[in-house]
Amino acid sequence: MLTRVIVLLSVFFVSTSPILAAEANYPALPLGLDRDAYLVPEDNPITPEKVELGKLLYFDKRISMDGTISCASCHHPSKGWADDKPTSLGVDGKTGNRNSPTVINTAFNYVQFWDGRASSLEEQAVGPMANPVEMAHTLEGVEQRIAVIEGYKPYFKAAFGDETVTIDRIAKAIASFERTVLSGNSKWDRHLAGDTAALSDAAKRGLELFEGKANCAQCHNGFNLTDGVFHNLGVGMNKPEPDLGRYEQTRVEKDKGAFKTPTLRDITRTAPYMHDGSQKTLEEVMDLYNKGGEPNAWLDPKMVPLNLTPEEISDIIEFMKSLEGDWRPMEEPRLPE
Repeated sequence: MLTRVIVLLSVFFVSTSPILAAEANYPALPLGLDRDAYLVPEDNPITPEKVELGKLLYFDKRISMDGTISCASCHHPSKGWADDKPTSLGVDGKTGNRNSPTVINTAFNYVQFWDGRASSLEEQAVGPMANPVEMAHTLEGVEQRIAVIEGYKPYFKAAFGDETVTIDRIAKAIASFERTVLSGNSKWDRHLAGDTAALSDAAKRGLELFEGKANCAQCHNGFNLTDGVFHNLGVGMNKPEPDLGRYEQTRVEKDKGAFKTPTLRDITRTAPYMHDGSQKTLEEVMDLYNKGGEPNAWLDPKMVPLNLTPEEISDIIEFMKSLEGDWRPMEEPRLPE
């Protein structure tokens, strides 16, 4: 297992070029990440002040109806910015039916959530607030709750020019903070950059299998190791009322049971796996792929038996361990009173 060296980026570029003015406050990207794929909406440019406000709001449980759940409750830095439970606990101990995906590198996602129902991190940020099994609040209630906290006023003024609290500003601040949760400079990144000693022999064999016999790279490709689209692996499709995933958004038949390909970066830190958290270990995940997924009418055609040996599976997992980034969990901030 790699030594877990983790950093939440807080270093910002300074540029005098007018062309780069909008990017002046982008976080410094670690080795392996693609600046051209880093998504920042024009109406929400990143600033250090907005990121600082977003960090506070991300950890603030007062956003939930009963003051018990924050964004970090289900996406905690110490748990790979995800959760170690199959499905997270919400207000009053309620649980949903999906595993909490990691926040790591979500700045590169074109859509958010397992089913892609949010088109931006801003839209994603407010979703759980009004979800009855998560924070169980209303957006108006969140505005009012934060507006009466005196300690937040200087943070909103610094980030937005005045003290006015709106749900739009709350979402923009949280999204700005989440765009700084980045992972790169892994052993794999260093290998690609020419460091011949970065990967162990087992990891090198695993990488060859990952790109070849195991077919992993068909979907887990690119610098962030995801194609960003949706696939049916058969997970959970044998239930009496299966989660139909992307189909609930598109109503397209082929999308039944399809879920977004997650990044494999820091995959060793974000167990359990799959949209329902049903796979406890990477060994279980590999067994699922090795047998070609779970049969159902909408199984992705890429899911076929792989005939991998136990030794080959071990090597692939060793390669996945090399995807741990060079960052460390941040401490929770002291919140405004």
